[in-house]
Amino acid sequence: MINGNTEIIAHIGYPTHSFKSPMIYNPYFEQAGINAVVVPMGCQTPDYPAFLKSVFSLTNIRGALITMPHKVVTVGLLDEVTPTVKVAGACNAVKRTEDGRLVGDMFDGAGFVRGVQRKGLNLTGARVLVVGSGGVGCAIAASLAGAGIGAISLFDVNTASAEGLGQRLKQNYPAIDVKTGSNDPAGFDLVVNATPMGMNEGDPLPVDVKRLSADTFVGEVVMKSEITAFLAAARAQGCRVQVGSDMLFEQIPAYLEYFGFPTTTAENLRSVAKLSY
Repeated sequence: MINGNTEIIAHIGYPTHSFKSPMIYNPYFEQAGINAVVVPMGCQTPDYPAFLKSVFSLTNIRGALITMPHKVVTVGLLDEVTPTVKVAGACNAVKRTEDGRLVGDMFDGAGFVRGVQRKGLNLTGARVLVVGSGGVGCAIAASLAGAGIGAISLFDVNTASAEGLGQRLKQNYPAIDVKTGSNDPAGFDLVVNATPMGMNEGDPLPVDVKRLSADTFVGEVVMKSEITAFLAAARAQGCRVQVGSDMLFEQIPAYLEYFGFPTTTAENLRSVAKLSY
């Protein structure tokens, strides 16, 4: 039963945003007997800084999930952020410490990383290509850096975007070999498509799949379809793949741990979720 002792996770986004998280978290909380609830909260951009502060004046707030368009501005509103936030340039999870400070982390990339690791890919010292340096590409690159990769190559049609991400990686992870400007997938342990390219049959693909080695792991961020044209082409080359929706379900255990709730598995979350795609 929801009451004044029910702990709240505020999911703050634009009023027109489609909030999927309550349909995953709340069935899990009910199943696990956890007295908590995720509450969607729509907020206009000009009101957001004051609204975020006011949310954390609630006596039963556990934390906040932040979605677009507020992820970037959140970084400057907090007392402390992780290196992942600094590289990604955005924050999507905020909690309050015992002394009242607001701290933030970024988990958009954590789900991707946890997924490939659980599928058996060892990221320590790995060579990685990330195509796409937008919000999700930056988040994945940041989490991969935190997982101990050895080298990363970044490509985006917006050269400045890839170079900016590269500079932030170099500043926060100087031991990683960072390159930009090429989407040639040859010689990498992991290739990530963080763009909408290769979603449908006949679409241009983000890389030349004929250059993929069979022992390269290929990951996708698109969730609209399970096996995109890009993943199908990678499979035809003999590559192991990760579908886009895995990133969503794999990141939620990381959020639960961050907010101090009992955690679970992606498989359990899939089984109880009330999503419709």
